[in-house]
Amino acid sequence: MTHAEHVPLSAALPVDLDETAHRCLVAGFEGTTVVPDTLKRLVDRGLGGVILFTRNVRDAEQVRRLTDTLRAMRPDLLVGIDNEGGGIGHLVAADAPDVPGNFALGVVDDPGLTARCADALAGHLAALGITASYAPVADVQLQPDNPIVRTRAFGTDPELVSRHLRAWIEATEARGVASCAKHFPGHGGTLTDSHHDVAVDPRPYDELDLAPFRAAVAAGVPMLMSAHVVFPELDANRPATLSRRILGDLLRVDLGFEGVLVSDALEMKAIADRYGEAAGARIALAAGADQVIVAVPDLEVTLSCRDEVLGALRSGLLPEERVLEAAGRVRRLAERYATPAGAVAAWDPEAGLEAARRAVRGQDGFGRDGFGQVRGAHVVDLFPPPHPALNWGGEDLLSEVRAVDPTATGTAVTGEAADPSSLADGIARVAAGAPLVVATCDADLHPWQRHLRAALLTRRPDAVQVATGLPDGEALCSYGRGRANLRAAAEVLTGVGVVGQVRGQGG
Repeated sequence: MTHAEHVPLSAALPVDLDETAHRCLVAGFEGTTVVPDTLKRLVDRGLGGVILFTRNVRDAEQVRRLTDTLRAMRPDLLVGIDNEGGGIGHLVAADAPDVPGNFALGVVDDPGLTARCADALAGHLAALGITASYAPVADVQLQPDNPIVRTRAFGTDPELVSRHLRAWIEATEARGVASCAKHFPGHGGTLTDSHHDVAVDPRPYDELDLAPFRAAVAAGVPMLMSAHVVFPELDANRPATLSRRILGDLLRVDLGFEGVLVSDALEMKAIADRYGEAAGARIALAAGADQVIVAVPDLEVTLSCRDEVLGALRSGLLPEERVLEAAGRVRRLAERYATPAGAVAAWDPEAGLEAARRAVRGQDGFGRDGFGQVRGAHVVDLFPPPHPALNWGGEDLLSEVRAVDPTATGTAVTGEAADPSSLADGIARVAAGAPLVVATCDADLHPWQRHLRAALLTRRPDAVQVATGLPDGEALCSYGRGRANLRAAAEVLTGVGVVGQVRGQGG
């Protein structure tokens, strides 16, 4: 017996309340052309939204046909996607605009340029029939060892983050696309990725980085996403997603947010391992969430969450008034954003690369007198495997260097070598007689990168160092691993680009 058949008619809810409960769900699914029958039944009963991932994307034309198909089933169905830019997104196969990550935009600190990048992303979404974007990130990168925010944040200063959030939200709104500031009340003060475990931020209320979220609310952001983070000084027992004190008292009363509060994905281990996705859905809605996301393509998980919510409504454990309130907000969001605009105006295809070029930083003098010093280089690009929930993957520095200097050689290394010393010896032999470039991505978080880099520098002290995450010593820094970031770094390394674009860290 399937979940759709679980509820006996005698115990069924009124049709309008059943639809109301379904409005509070956002589901992931498998497929690029055919909509699964289970998803069709959920949509028929009022499903509030779907979230697309790389698994749903083959090319731009296919995505537009898919969104048309979904909306033909229910015109008020919200179709959303994570679309932060800078390598955090799922539309590379659909010709997504190349824009750098948020940190690079914050380094440039030109809100007008940030708006142009956000406009390009939102215009592309609108052209594909996607009208909800789970971006921008409002977190402040506070902890140096934070494993999940980093270059996804606009920076380390709440005021800088706030002004770039405003620019992003306003540009996205102008395209008729719903933006979503995340992850309330902040994920930048943790040492744990909530995808993998419970994350904790021990700071008291008056030390939290709430200014960006206040700025987002003031800018009219229609959605906020909650963090699966425990704030013991606010609620010692539950993460923000499940906390009535945080979602109710702090978000609704203190910040005055009246839009849709959506949970981060319930299958993340901070929720799934301790509560289970189904109980997480019920508790989140009771605490004040308006929609809960089940991003995994296994629709049985979505059905279990749905059944838990319906069961709690029948028993009175979940008050009808709370779900009616939540669904009302979702309906208003859908009235405003579910239907794509007509013809989509063109966006600036060069905004992202301009921003990435302006963001590159390095030692004073490098990129000026040093232009062209690494032509024909052997490039060693060290980086962790793409995060399965975030990255489209596939970008590497060698490919971008070779695009501007076909004589370059090299390799990408995405994990710890069995014998780093032997690997370093082999690279040194292959690179003999050529400039050597050693690129790392957040090496402080990944000891294998530090060890291999040290081995290479012992053999080649003349190697040029590059950081493709946050700054790392004296390395040339791109502040991100999006294609635009890597292309900009490649131009500087090879001397192909705008002379004088690279400045010292303080510039």
